Amino acid sequence: MASRGRRGGTSAREDEPRRDERAEQKAPAPPGPVLPPPPPVDYGVFMQGLVHAIQTQAHTQAALQAQLEAQAQGPA
Repeated sequence: MASRGRRGGTSAREDEPRRDERAEQKAPAPPGPVLPPPPPVDYGVFMQGLVHAIQTQAHTQAALQAQLEAQAQGPA
């Protein structure tokens, strides 16, 4: 005698939704409009910008350090 189990790809109860279908039904819709994916990143341009930012930070830090040293030596 054959039994109707989960082997045949059907659930034990025909009227019960499958587990993956129930998971999809529980997922809330994202709030607001659905946006398209961002454009691809040009990593060469990204790295140039990153190098420029690091160089600017290094120059600013050196200038601030020089200014701090000048202030420490001036009034004394």
